[in-house]
Amino acid sequence: MSETTDLQSEIQELLDNSHMDQAFELLNSRHPAEVGAVIDELEPEHAFPLFDLLDLKNQSRVLAYLSPSHQLSMVRRLDRHALARLFTEMNADDRADLYQELPEDMQETLMPALAKAEREDLLRLTSYPEGTVGAIMTSEYATVASHLTARQAIEKLRTQALDKETIYIAYVLDSDRNLVGTVSLSGLVVANGDDRVEDLMQRDPVTVNADEPQSVAAQKVADYDLLAVPILDDHNAMVGIVTHDDAMDVQEEEATEDFHKSANVGVMSGGVSQVTLRILYQKRVYWLVLLVFANVFSGAGIAMYEDVIVAHVGLVFFLPLLIASAGNTGAQSATLMVRAIATGDVVMKDWARMLAREISVGAALGITMAIAVAGIGLWRGGPEMAFVVASTMVIVVLAGSLIGMSLPFLLNRLNMDPATASAPIVTFIADVAGILIYFAIASAVLTLPTAAAG
Repeated sequence: MSETTDLQSEIQELLDNSHMDQAFELLNSRHPAEVGAVIDELEPEHAFPLFDLLDLKNQSRVLAYLSPSHQLSMVRRLDRHALARLFTEMNADDRADLYQELPEDMQETLMPALAKAEREDLLRLTSYPEGTVGAIMTSEYATVASHLTARQAIEKLRTQALDKETIYIAYVLDSDRNLVGTVSLSGLVVANGDDRVEDLMQRDPVTVNADEPQSVAAQKVADYDLLAVPILDDHNAMVGIVTHDDAMDVQEEEATEDFHKSANVGVMSGGVSQVTLRILYQKRVYWLVLLVFANVFSGAGIAMYEDVIVAHVGLVFFLPLLIASAGNTGAQSATLMVRAIATGDVVMKDWARMLAREISVGAALGITMAIAVAGIGLWRGGPEMAFVVASTMVIVVLAGSLIGMSLPFLLNRLNMDPATASAPIVTFIADVAGILIYFAIASAVLTLPTAAAG
């Protein structure tokens, strides 16, 4: 039994026995992620009583771990003042995310109930377009002045600790809120108490513009192993930070999006278990129907070589094996290259080098697979059939490898998402090429019977 199920059973038992105080203590003593997992598995009408048992601070934390649909279900049951108190308690970035999910009437009701500071901060954070760094940043970051001593800076951070996302990194700003440098809490602790921040801080830190894609911030956090990356506006004034946990969320979303695209499934907001059947159908049907008609080319390729097939029916036995090998190899190459491009491991100028590598690897794979299948060809049709099958295997595996490797580069060059160089598309191209290669070799090698003279 999972920990979530254990906690859910324990809470339910306390509620069934009317031990509300104990249920309250248990819920508020567990990590918000655990409580969120329990609440997310329940229907809203059963989930809200548990959510309502939490104190305000834990409600704000647990809410961040709920799915968007459950978040809305919980806040819809709160009156205006309770919702305003909850929003005030939430982290700035979580507050902005939830606000954008609210229906327009709830937004209009909530906004006047918030304090001016929260209202202005919320409007600023929600002004950035979806998918940009500004849309995921938080404005709750710690600052210290450059003239402070290490001892004074530590005291300053102590007063900010409860209201900031992190105090492990503090930001040094000038009078125009331009970022001068950063200083770590550990650096302040080990420094001499009279050392000044301006002598301890790291100048010219890594930064990201608020209007850049959110993936840029996530990549900077990963590349430079940062706890948080500072975000600047177009005037180089600091407006927020993106923390490592938010960066991880972005990378997870990006990876999920790429997986969906690689299967020719459109981007979905929410998990597979949360979206409606209609959305699942809409996201999948387009490419499937398109590929149905595209596969007519495979049939046309087979029809071109009817005489060869009639004369050597044994060729049909190897057809699925050969075209599947081409498709599988192409899908492997495409997956590896899409991920390499996404992570920055390879760029456009690497195409020629990667092509040379793929030719070597594809040829080696093709020869290995040809040896494996040649014996079956010899058994089913003799030396000529073995030669046709083996030589086809080498060529189609090599072709599949090169198609799968090159298509992501081509799409990237056309400013399209390389993730759309998906397994179904690569497999379709490799299938058609494999059929044409197979029967072309067969018609050249195998003897066709001559028609009897009339």
